[in-house]
Amino acid sequence: MGSDVKPLGQAALIALVVGNMIGSGVFLLPAALAPYGAASLLGWTLTITGALLLATVYAWLARTIRNHGGAYGYARRAFGDGVGFVVAWSYWVCTWSANAAIAVAFAGSLGAVWPAATATPVRAAACALGALWACTAVNLAGVREAARVQMLTTLLKLVPLVLFGLIGLGWVHAAAYRPFNPSGLPLFGVATSVAALTLWAMLGFEAATVPTGVVRDPERTVPRATVIGMLVAGLATMLACTVVIGLLPIGELQRSAAPMVAAAARTWGPAAGFALALVATVSCFGALNGWVLLQAQTPLAAAQDGLFPRRFGRLDARGTPAFGLLLSSSLASALIVANYSRTLVALFTFSILLSTATTLLPYVVSVLAWWRVEPGARWPRRLVAAGALAYALWALAGTGTESLLWAGVLVALGVPVLLWQRRPRLARKP
Repeated sequence: MGSDVKPLGQAALIALVVGNMIGSGVFLLPAALAPYGAASLLGWTLTITGALLLATVYAWLARTIRNHGGAYGYARRAFGDGVGFVVAWSYWVCTWSANAAIAVAFAGSLGAVWPAATATPVRAAACALGALWACTAVNLAGVREAARVQMLTTLLKLVPLVLFGLIGLGWVHAAAYRPFNPSGLPLFGVATSVAALTLWAMLGFEAATVPTGVVRDPERTVPRATVIGMLVAGLATMLACTVVIGLLPIGELQRSAAPMVAAAARTWGPAAGFALALVATVSCFGALNGWVLLQAQTPLAAAQDGLFPRRFGRLDARGTPAFGLLLSSSLASALIVANYSRTLVALFTFSILLSTATTLLPYVVSVLAWWRVEPGARWPRRLVAAGALAYALWALAGTGTESLLWAGVLVALGVPVLLWQRRPRLARKP
């Protein structure tokens, strides 16, 4: 896309951040948080604080380093091509594996509205693939069209979600929050467990920093969109999840595959439950559209710098990196098809495993990059950056051995690509 065409403004960027953060997690989390009762608010506080610290560092980086590709651009500027490539490759794996997870979540949400659509594993996989390639088609039509779909779907899910949370406050049962900590675990243990569960709901706050090549006035709009979008999505998600815990008996909450839908149906009737199931379906589709938009942007930036194969950097007549979009969606499709025999929950969990681990590495490197490019920063900023780094490292360790091994294998698969791209330089050396 030519440098004179900048279709994404402030509103579109905020919609991208909010839309990418509010996807499937908000509708599935209450069941996982039920054993912790009101004490889950401690974990939410830790997660939102950590995400806000990271978002603040990303906002500072966006003002300091004008780049295309978000964490990749920051890593390359601070540490050179090698680290930049690893971060670009890791974030690229994160986006297409996240798209597999969100497409599967879409199929699950659609199944709550239209059970026949996901009655068998093959049908469920077909629904997931259909949503993935529908969003790919939207993005192939151009960034402007993808942004319009993102703004529409963000409004269609954010407004009902906030209304659900605010209206639901008047219907919650105080007894549902007693005892405060039904798990019996130490409060720090509760906070740690809940923060690990809620991490998936916070991924995506960095979305505005990735497509800066198609953003108007990125030094001003990107930092604002990053912080505003993160706060809006994080607080709306926390409110809705906490209200659900107060609307359903704990036993029913833990057994429910769609706890927010069940809470709406129990409180206001079947029509309300059906309406919220529709909102969940739209929510997943909107998040999928936003992540599909991102999946070709980091490879595009890396290809323009000569670190990814040149085909990733080619733009079609609509200004779209079509090769990167098609390859990324094909890899996400392969992940879905290769695991279609699993249950939707198992497939969703497997995809999240890959996505979360490969997202956290760029988070850690981005904070380290800020330390590298801002050595003379004052102590309040250093304190914020130290908190962001501590949170990112804690979250990375908390993903578990299996996810770290998968992340390591996937990142290692990129090394031959880096060596291949560097071969002309190596050949010129005496």
